[in-house]
Amino acid sequence: MTFQQLLYLVEISRCGSINKAAQNLFISQSSISSSVKDLEEELGICFFERHNRGVDFTEEGKEFLNYAQLLLEQKQHVESMYKKKNAAPPSHFSVATQRYPFTEDAFIRLLHRLDKASFSFSLKESSMDTVINDVYEHRADIGVIFLSNLTKKMLERILETKGIQFEELQCVTPCVFVRRDHPLACLPSVSAEDLSGYPYLSFEHSQSAALDFSEEVQLLSFKRPSRTIKVNSRAAAVNIIASTDAITTGSGLLVSGLMDTRMISIPLAGNDCMRLGWIHLKNNKLSAEALEFVELLKQAIAESVVYTERIRNLFIKEEA
Repeated sequence: MTFQQLLYLVEISRCGSINKAAQNLFISQSSISSSVKDLEEELGICFFERHNRGVDFTEEGKEFLNYAQLLLEQKQHVESMYKKKNAAPPSHFSVATQRYPFTEDAFIRLLHRLDKASFSFSLKESSMDTVINDVYEHRADIGVIFLSNLTKKMLERILETKGIQFEELQCVTPCVFVRRDHPLACLPSVSAEDLSGYPYLSFEHSQSAALDFSEEVQLLSFKRPSRTIKVNSRAAAVNIIASTDAITTGSGLLVSGLMDTRMISIPLAGNDCMRLGWIHLKNNKLSAEALEFVELLKQAIAESVVYTERIRNLFIKEEA
């Protein structure tokens, strides 16, 4: 059995006639008939019955056609794959991140710069413990997380145990996210005491994960709220914050074009600092795409800091 014989059979089936199939394949009718007859004798089956209008495939012939088509498709796939072996290999890059819009901004910038015909990129937003594990288990090239004064020592020990390096990008003042017409929105800064009484929104994380893995900034002076809201998507968090009196803590960074304009962020009074940064395996060589993404992430965060400050100043002037 040869691929040529399979091709003859598939073409005869498509045309419904040996004569038409021979014309399409630019061979004689006697050659295609002889080749098909040889295959029938080899396999001990009859593919079709001839009549004045053409041919009718037998049940055995129809069944065999399915296999013939699959084999021909596989042949084409293998040939195509190896014909392209000298072409540039596809780019692969994956980033796992806590739910930060500036990471999404950097990812979009990378896509705009990409000029390769073939690539496979992924962006995954999840909890800090998942981000760390994704990097540790090679599911992500890099991760984007933050360390605070409270969590720095513990998280650095965990990263060291896993052979992961934290690279700081920016230290920002923790903030509270609220809707624009929230009672706290007009304040230049807020304290932990100011947050008392408002529903507190946080992202879900595994029950086994320590509080240090929280995506929200933990405040020693902030008493456990009596009203809490748990979500697992950034879109849900934004809509709830923008539509209710609920609050949450975080970097406070806003991104032009990617943030809901119904929200504003207010600096938290105190000496804490959110150390935004990226993580990677110490002994893992980063791809060109990963290194480029890091540079774009630096740009995205820097521009986000400037944009956030501008939005706050404009909001304060409007309220005044």
